[in-house]
Amino acid sequence: MTYLWIKAFHLIAVVTWFAAIFYLPRLFVYHAMAEDEAGRERFKTMERKLYRGIMNPSAVVAIALGLALLWLNPGWLTQGWMHAKLALVVLLVGYHLWCGALLRRFRDDANSHGHVWYRIFNEAPVLLLVAIVILAVVKPF
Repeated sequence: MTYLWIKAFHLIAVVTWFAAIFYLPRLFVYHAMAEDEAGRERFKTMERKLYRGIMNPSAVVAIALGLALLWLNPGWLTQGWMHAKLALVVLLVGYHLWCGALLRRFRDDANSHGHVWYRIFNEAPVLLLVAIVILAVVKPF
């Protein structure tokens, strides 16, 4: 029974993490388009609160509970699908950290990308989500 609770809360944390990962770059799009100081400051506040208050905690919980699931199911580490999934999670963590770096650039008024770049940047985690879910559910290899 404990396993199912851990799995449920892992999935909740993953959903929350991805919601933030999808929304933060969208805020960057609008921030890059903002033309007034009040708007830019509002986006800085929204971005900071999203990153620190939702994105970071949900990432920590998702990863911690994922590690707990691996501890309860060590045989998964011998399967190719899990190796691929973990590699994609590492990429997701890298994307998360990249978002943090971009957030700091906006905070310091040093953004060097336009809104179109952020629109493209916003699409990458969709591919990671699709691949991770397929690997976790289908376990193709």
